[in-house]
Amino acid sequence: MSRKAAVIALTALAPISWGSTYFVTTEFLPPDRPLFTGLMRALPAGLLLLAVTRKLPQGAWWWKSAVLGALNIGAFFPLLFLAAYRLPGGVAAVVGSVGPLFVVGLAALFLGDRPTVRSLLTAIAAAFGVSLVVLKAGAALDLVGVVAGLLSALSMSAGTVFTKRWGRPEGVGALALTGWQLTAGGLIILPIAFLIEGAPPALDSANLLGYAYLAFGNTAISYFLWFRGIGQLSASSVTLLGPLSPISAAVIGWAALGQALGPVQLAGMAIAFGATLVAQLNPRTLVAKKTGSFSSAERNGQELSMDLEVSSVRR
Repeated sequence: MSRKAAVIALTALAPISWGSTYFVTTEFLPPDRPLFTGLMRALPAGLLLLAVTRKLPQGAWWWKSAVLGALNIGAFFPLLFLAAYRLPGGVAAVVGSVGPLFVVGLAALFLGDRPTVRSLLTAIAAAFGVSLVVLKAGAALDLVGVVAGLLSALSMSAGTVFTKRWGRPEGVGALALTGWQLTAGGLIILPIAFLIEGAPPALDSANLLGYAYLAFGNTAISYFLWFRGIGQLSASSVTLLGPLSPISAAVIGWAALGQALGPVQLAGMAIAFGATLVAQLNPRTLVAKKTGSFSSAERNGQELSMDLEVSSVRR
């Protein structure tokens, strides 16, 4: 397997993992506590990675980490949850699936990446495929929910682009950068969760098991792979791995919960998966020198898979 294929495959594990969030939430977690769930996903995972790496931000990276943590986690989760409560899960997922289009525009503005016909068409095709997988007939729209969904997609997209633009400090790995962002995002969510939802609920063993999986497997490891991929792939290539999340969620729902997959859903999965594959075929996805190391442009430049996570809070 080539280095490019290996990076893509490892990065793809993140949205595939996020596809399990709905199943874990509905089967293992207490109901109606989306912000507490977001807090339990982000803060323990961030603190664990800080303990493992034993690295703290230095200089400008204090505010950069806070900005990235807010965009990717702290602002993203509350906006996502607001959309989830105001919109049917399928509508919220479709609204969130426009994230790749935001990334294409923001990458042109902040990274100097010219949008190509391929990137635009694959982003549109991916959103269309996701809509076939999750959108139900007669789904209602709510202006506040739609705006919240669009802002959450914009927040995560901006976080992806600025993670690409700022890269990492010299001598700091993706694991430490992930810990900084998760901790900052969790600290942002902390007061919001307590203000809106009050004290934490009583937790049984199943709840603790579910939160442990979400914090460590579904968040710490998955976000590490996601941010690592952003550092080595183009921003549009990474974000177009996002449709793997609703595909994963649909497969898990079919296998574990007995949810039906009709011809329309299967066609949507094929379209979304095909768009994801086409996006990775772009030769600019990963630029490497003859020595095997990444070019300085890619190295110094730096969920979206929110569709599933929207579904995960609609219990």
